Amino acid sequence: METTNSYQLDTARYERCISASKRIRWDIDADVIRGREFDLSQKFLPDGLSLVNEIDFLTNEERRFLSQVQGRTYANIFGLAERFINAKVLEVSRDHWLGDQAALEALVRFSDEELKHQELFRRIEELASKGMPDGYTSVADPNDMAAAVLSKCTWSVLGLTCHIELFTQQHYRQSIAPQEDLSELFKDVFLFHWREESQHAILDELEWRREDAGLTALQRDHAVDDLIELVGALDQVLQAQAEADAVYFKQNIGRPLREEESETLRVTLLRAYRWQYIVSGVQDPRFLQILQELVSESQMERIVTALAAIIENGSPRDSVDSTARAA
Repeated sequence: METTNSYQLDTARYERCISASKRIRWDIDADVIRGREFDLSQKFLPDGLSLVNEIDFLTNEERRFLSQVQGRTYANIFGLAERFINAKVLEVSRDHWLGDQAALEALVRFSDEELKHQELFRRIEELASKGMPDGYTSVADPNDMAAAVLSKCTWSVLGLTCHIELFTQQHYRQSIAPQEDLSELFKDVFLFHWREESQHAILDELEWRREDAGLTALQRDHAVDDLIELVGALDQVLQAQAEADAVYFKQNIGRPLREEESETLRVTLLRAYRWQYIVSGVQDPRFLQILQELVSESQMERIVTALAAIIENGSPRDSVDSTARAA
């Protein structure tokens, strides 16, 4: 069967990623942590990502604590994702072993940086656990999650990876960097993470397009199904983590919540996590452009239909309300 596209490797873009990697390289202790601990008088995650302001029955102190719980989860889920991202990058680098050495070097650097990011997020969890109450749980095992993701085809894994690393750019620029009342350590973690992820997003796109060029129409159709299943599996993790974080939060605020307040807390946490890890990426203009260039109109409709419920229940309330008013 014939593949449906041709692809010319863009060596110059790989070389630019190498140059950037050399220029911006950083060290966890010397540049990021610098002997600091988290200041628990400050928020971790900005309001635009945590959606804490949508919960009107919380005090300011409780909103701050909820932002810290979410920030801890935000970092941990990145650590989970980078386990499978690194494995896939190492796998696709094999295609360049006896070929374009700039592409190979760029991907080897990508892998090295992802290993460093995993260590960074493990260190951040250790620091968070020192200052925050006992009882926090990260529900997903990194290796189990990675094995599940890597069981799907390479096209779908690269698509999910591109989606993740594009929304990290959006989150930092639009939400984390501008908010002034965040922990300086938390902001620095995602400043330095963003600097390297900017290059990773470029490499994700290059490798996704290269993989796409080798697929038949039928293989791509199956790959679209795999991508939909991966997003669904990620959503299952987010649902479980939202439940666990709601329990942890309620155990540590020093007062009981009414049943309807507990349900609002759970629903808002899930909405926030879907917004952070699925919807903001799916709606990213660059991701949408790439995806629309790779799939057919009917395949795009299939993706939109499959994700409709997650998008509807995974956006800030103001955006949902404005969409409803416009409709």
